[in-house]
Amino acid sequence: METINLGEAEGLPPVDWAAVVEKLDAGSAPRPEAHNSRTTWLCTLNEDGSPHVTAVGALWVDGAFWFQTGADTRKGRNVARDPRCSVAVSISDADVVIEGDAARVTEPGAVARLAKAWADQGWPAEPDETGSGITAPFNAPALGPPPWNVYRIEPRSATVAWAAEPGGLTRFRF
Repeated sequence: METINLGEAEGLPPVDWAAVVEKLDAGSAPRPEAHNSRTTWLCTLNEDGSPHVTAVGALWVDGAFWFQTGADTRKGRNVARDPRCSVAVSISDADVVIEGDAARVTEPGAVARLAKAWADQGWPAEPDETGSGITAPFNAPALGPPPWNVYRIEPRSATVAWAAEPGGLTRFRF
């Protein structure tokens, strides 16, 4: 892993990636009243190269972000054509942007594990009858009817703005 201290000119130390992963693994979120209260944002690339940014119910599991969407949604079409994307999320004491490639996951064991992770957080997802997608009694209306595809974003790089003392701004390349 390459670490680039973007805050060095301001005398800031590099951010500790292990501390970021610990907070992501724990599902750390800012206080509800904090300026950076939790919303996870996914950015994909439209056909003309412009960004498409949308809020998603992404999860951090096993060192990667996971999201779900319908095949005919804009983000579904975008990642099918060009898998490059980024996820931005606020955690306690930091804002994190992960860049990587979205890969559709159809392996039934992985899909079931992620459906359970969503269900454990209050969204009653479960694998569909094929085991390669998920279903639930409700979802965002724009996603269309179930089943929905599951995607994994393996981090290629990350940028972290650490707000806790002493602060820091660091880019990581994996």
